[in-house]
Amino acid sequence: MTIATSIQSPQTGAASMQRQVTQVVRGRPTSDGAGVKLTRIIGQPGLDMLDPFLLLDEFRSDQANDYIAGFPSHPHRGFETVTYMLAGRMRHGDNQGNSGLLTAGSVQWMTAGRGILHSEMPEQENGLMWGFQLWVNLPAKDKMTAPRYQDIAPERIPEVELAQGVSARVIAGSAGGVTGPVQADATAALYLDVRLAQDARTELAIPAGHNAFVYVYEGQATVGEGSHSELLRGELGVLGSGETVRIAAAKSAARMIVVAGRPFNEPVAKYGPFVMNTQQQIVQTIEDFRSGRF
Repeated sequence: MTIATSIQSPQTGAASMQRQVTQVVRGRPTSDGAGVKLTRIIGQPGLDMLDPFLLLDEFRSDQANDYIAGFPSHPHRGFETVTYMLAGRMRHGDNQGNSGLLTAGSVQWMTAGRGILHSEMPEQENGLMWGFQLWVNLPAKDKMTAPRYQDIAPERIPEVELAQGVSARVIAGSAGGVTGPVQADATAALYLDVRLAQDARTELAIPAGHNAFVYVYEGQATVGEGSHSELLRGELGVLGSGETVRIAAAKSAARMIVVAGRPFNEPVAKYGPFVMNTQQQIVQTIEDFRSGRF
């Protein structure tokens, strides 16, 4: 058994108003579940975690063999999973009798808490399946909370115009005077899906003290200034400290997710789908799972 224990936070040095990209990360091809092909951006050697974010995967394929086997029943404890669908249909269910359908534009924010067994299976046999899954840590005091779901239909996610040629779907947190439907009190999370027309630009407010990143999933964008400011499709920019970030799309239209959250600065013990604070808690979690106590 290998258990990784770490504390990570990139917010160092004196705070500045404008956030800049301090690190650029490209995802790595991998597979998960029953062989679903995906790209892992956070949770790989180039970026193990970004407190409180433990993992970020992008899944995108129009080849059914890349996703059709899905994610059969599997356990989680100690964190939250956030699934944001851009295209396709995914059915989820769990060992507590909950079930729901994720469609294009919808979000599921699942709090695993003290433990849950759930599955996520494609409800399509062809066509494009595209989206993201983000793992968000829970603080020590909330790791054994009761599991819950926030299933957010596409029409419940508000879209706001931030500037000429710039719009954002507000999933969590606030932008442009609009607040998203997701409740993420532990991290006070910000989660935006931002679209920029060519030559458009704007400045986004990001809570001071939050760790944050930008992931470009269409086109290319300029994020902040300096040597790491140009982000291509498939690149994640880790943002340094500050209260705002400037984004622009000079060479082509662009789409990106902008995500931020309050770091916990607590020890993190990870073992597969279990995220606790100590190795002893991981051992207890495995015993609980094997004994059917989830």
